[in-house]
Amino acid sequence: MGLRLSSPVIIGSSGLTNSISNIIEFEQRGAGAVVLKSLFEEQIKLEIASTVSSESNPNSYPEAFDYISNYSRENSVSGYLSLIREAKNSVKIPVIASINCVTAEEWTSFARKIEEAGADALELNIFILPSDPALNAEQNEKLYFNILEEVKKQIKIPVALKISYYFSGLAKMALKLSWAGANGIVLFNRFYSPDINIDTLKVVPSNIFSTPEEITTSLRWVAMLSDRLYCDVCASTGVHSSEGLIKQLLAGAKAVQIASTLYKNGFDRIDEMNAGLKAWMERHGYSKTEEFIGKMSFRKAENPAAYERVQFMKYFAGIE
Repeated sequence: MGLRLSSPVIIGSSGLTNSISNIIEFEQRGAGAVVLKSLFEEQIKLEIASTVSSESNPNSYPEAFDYISNYSRENSVSGYLSLIREAKNSVKIPVIASINCVTAEEWTSFARKIEEAGADALELNIFILPSDPALNAEQNEKLYFNILEEVKKQIKIPVALKISYYFSGLAKMALKLSWAGANGIVLFNRFYSPDINIDTLKVVPSNIFSTPEEITTSLRWVAMLSDRLYCDVCASTGVHSSEGLIKQLLAGAKAVQIASTLYKNGFDRIDEMNAGLKAWMERHGYSKTEEFIGKMSFRKAENPAAYERVQFMKYFAGIE
């Protein structure tokens, strides 16, 4: 996205990136950039107006507003701007703001304040689960372009879209978003995963943290899309080690985002990932990442789906 990174390891948006002391340590351990903990669109709306109508857009979530109202008392929008300013004054690595959003309504004007506070880029974590049977694919997808268009009108800093794989035509959608002006696309965000406690009969969260096995989904799509989009690709979900980092770079990602592995293994995992990458590069004779990024992408395959189909057949048919 035009950001110069000392490492392809980016600390993804999470509760860990809501602390200046953590952000300073991330830089000291060799992180290339940090994405601050996300603001919710609803928080910004509540800041703009004391009463916010959640009925104006079919993708708004009315049940979220009471929770957001209480959450915002302890996590103010003005505090977020202060976090950006303090982070910029404390570290030299790029500081990327993040907004979790579902509409292109009046909140988008707040993007200017994020830019004015000094953020180097803005990540839009677009959280639209296509669960409403009254909305077709075109209606759901149009919201992504509306949000991107409205935000790009407000700011000049790079804008990345963090999206899911819930699209009937993911490849075409990603391509169109890159045409529409996205400076980067992050593959993929993780939705809340519900479970049911059969004793209390309550809905509870599950799979809060990603696992190394989850890398396969993002790895596939990074490899398929990285050479076909008109913007950079960042990999997210399932990157827990230097091996995962190297795989994603080989597939074509310019950088990776990590969070779960820091919760599970501690902050020294950043040092380990950078050291592992450096050792691997030395073994293979690479002096910089540009020399091998995308080396294992589907660049030479005219039809990635056909290529993958052949690999699938070979594996399950036992053909070498």
